[in-house]
Amino acid sequence: MPDLAAPLIAWYRDTARDLPWRRPGFPAWGTLVSEFMLQQTPVGRVIPHLEAWLARWPDPASLAADPPAEAVRQWANLGYPRRALWLHRAATEIRDRHDGVVPRDVDALLALTGVGDYTARAVAVFAYGERHPVVDTNTRRVLARAVAGRSQPGPPARRDLAAMVAILPPDDEAAAIVNAAAMELGATICTARSPRCAGCPLAPMCAWRAAGYPDTGDERRRQARYEGSDRQARGAVLKALRDAAHDVPQESVLADWPDALQRDRAIDSLMADGLIEGSEGMLGLPGAGQSSSSSSSRGLRYGSASPA
Repeated sequence: MPDLAAPLIAWYRDTARDLPWRRPGFPAWGTLVSEFMLQQTPVGRVIPHLEAWLARWPDPASLAADPPAEAVRQWANLGYPRRALWLHRAATEIRDRHDGVVPRDVDALLALTGVGDYTARAVAVFAYGERHPVVDTNTRRVLARAVAGRSQPGPPARRDLAAMVAILPPDDEAAAIVNAAAMELGATICTARSPRCAGCPLAPMCAWRAAGYPDTGDERRRQARYEGSDRQARGAVLKALRDAAHDVPQESVLADWPDALQRDRAIDSLMADGLIEGSEGMLGLPGAGQSSSSSSSRGLRYGSASPA
């Protein structure tokens, strides 16, 4: 295999974007929050939300002290709002299990609510300098093209971690840079639809380029259309409750929504996910007006590590 690390490191040091989580001294808590927010959400949308979040809750204990309703409200329009509940629960777990300090061990990170393989390794590597493979969608595309000669990566698999390990240098700091550089390359140069191969530091050794850019197929799962979907209805219901100063009658929430059955499905699914609560015909955000401990004891339901 050609040495991909050296050109990636040189390119990254010259061209990497100035992002908050890459700056010296950025806290591990900020890294964890940024990784939650960046799941399926563009960087440009995340940055202002991240800055506002950390200004309000600069550490896990400060978030855990507030009810989950405030996390959902602060999440605003970032999308996939279950991430806000998971982050609130993770903050509570960090406070209670780790003395308020984000753990550096991958297994300890994986034990936190909402933290999957990618997020755990990203925090360990980028916040603490540990040596692990960190593989996101952009990284997988770079590896698929430069190493495997494919136009698009296949479905995520454990073999992706082995492929990334194979290009990591032994030095911890250099390995962290290569992890970040592969992501950056996939996000800015080796993009899914219009790769800019002329500006790619891996062009001289890219297997896909050497093969003449063959179309090897695209097995990526397509995102369902948002307009008119149940996801849009869920978002509209949640926004109405975020904007309300107190619980509101269920019949008045999106009373003019064009599909009443879809509206009711949205309410039911949000309640099942623990994103809203209902009592005696009234709806509101979870734990609104309650302390963190009391809201946790009410049995809020948190999802798995896949935002949906």
